[in-house]
Amino acid sequence: MFKSLLFALSLATSAQAGDLATLRVATQVSGTVNWELTTITQNGFDTANGFRLEVADVAGGPAAQIAFEGGAADVIVSDWLWVARQRAEGRDYVFIPYSKAVGALYVPATSTAQTLPDLKGSQIGIAGGPVDKSWLILRAYAQSQYGFDLAGQTSQVFGAPPLIYQTALDGQFGGAINFWHFGAKMQAAGLRPLVTVQEAALALGLNPDTPLLGYVVQGALLRDHPDVAAGLAKASRAAKALLASDDAAWQALRPQMNAKSEAEFQALIAGFRQGIPSAGAVDEAAAAKLLAVMADLGGAELVGNLKTLPAGTFYTP
Repeated sequence: MFKSLLFALSLATSAQAGDLATLRVATQVSGTVNWELTTITQNGFDTANGFRLEVADVAGGPAAQIAFEGGAADVIVSDWLWVARQRAEGRDYVFIPYSKAVGALYVPATSTAQTLPDLKGSQIGIAGGPVDKSWLILRAYAQSQYGFDLAGQTSQVFGAPPLIYQTALDGQFGGAINFWHFGAKMQAAGLRPLVTVQEAALALGLNPDTPLLGYVVQGALLRDHPDVAAGLAKASRAAKALLASDDAAWQALRPQMNAKSEAEFQALIAGFRQGIPSAGAVDEAAAAKLLAVMADLGGAELVGNLKTLPAGTFYTP
């Protein structure tokens, strides 16, 4: 209630001043979402759609969530499983799709592994923790496809994405799972994907087109200011359309992409483009199926007491 009041007062003040409503996004500015946010602001896609975007740098996902929950931010970026869990616990949060980008399990160029069972006895580096979603999907795939206990037949090292990236490049892992943009860099450096999360999801009967990451807003925004919520969704689609079709648009983003070579730069562009979700409503039946897999393997640590997909989780254009 208090956060809704803060946003309503912000909009009212803007209206009285004759200005557009301001949407405050809390995110880590070194993250890939800022490629889209920068494209939105530099091309005026925010003001063209009835709002003004303001980006605040935070230390990471937990800090963004604290800002959002405390009313210091109107928008954050998270995965829809987190949003669904929050809704199940009584918080009125809504997910606007941003990306379906997923990674892969990469092996050194010299590796003889052709399938996941070939990694038996190897050490696997994993960005994140034991309930990383890519890791869980690959575990389910290994069991379903080969009857292979990927967690039990390998050892795992969990760590921050940059650490997993560098250690993989040093050849210290039999395989490595990392966030998509680090995966793109690893592939540009010569590592090869043994199996992608998209391939694993398809084999499990899941829909790899289900977007995993998105903008999170308060339900009150959709009810009280639907034009602003729709404006954010439209601005996001406009930025994606530009970045999907115009190679020149990426030159303005290159300084913040931290690409150390032309190969890395091109790999990051290709990875972003592959992660652009289809326009339109999210397939909720497909999302519910993915939720069941995540709940089975990740348990309460990942989804809490969530058993079914709460109504209203996804924004409907």
